[in-house]
Amino acid sequence: IHYTKQAAEKTIFPASCFDLVTVGQAVHWFEFKKFYAEVNRVLKKEAVIAIFGYGLFRSDPATNETIDHFYNNVIGKYWAAERRYLQEGYKTIPFPFAEIEVPQIEMKQHWSLERLLGYLNTWSAVKAYEKEKGENPVEQIKPELQKNFGEVGEVDFPLLM
Repeated sequence: IHYTKQAAEKTIFPASCFDLVTVGQAVHWFEFKKFYAEVNRVLKKEAVIAIFGYGLFRSDPATNETIDHFYNNVIGKYWAAERRYLQEGYKTIPFPFAEIEVPQIEMKQHWSLERLLGYLNTWSAVKAYEKEKGENPVEQIKPELQKNFGEVGEVDFPLLM
């Protein structure tokens, strides 16, 4: 079956057709009440909704200091209000379902500096900053990251569920 792109709050799926609904790094953008009504409509009895995402990565202490300053002070005012749900570990989203306890999971990877800079450039607050000021704010921290993170460093993302 081929389904076209559709809003999470109103789908064309039949009622009671899924055992599992997953949402990755997106639920904070949804209209919660409408989305959960749709989830209730399409899930079978005893089915599961799994919501997951990831928080702000951690690295070495010097890189963390640079990223924290950048995140909060340079681009902080450019984050959408919904970003707070991620900052709060998805613990404050409305969730009208029974919760299943899950262990804390982290995703550790070794990234090149180029990959880290590319990732930072995907941040919506970076794009909003660029749109308003006409310059890329990642360039401001690139020298510090080259010095502290190096050519390859470890990034550790807390996974939210």
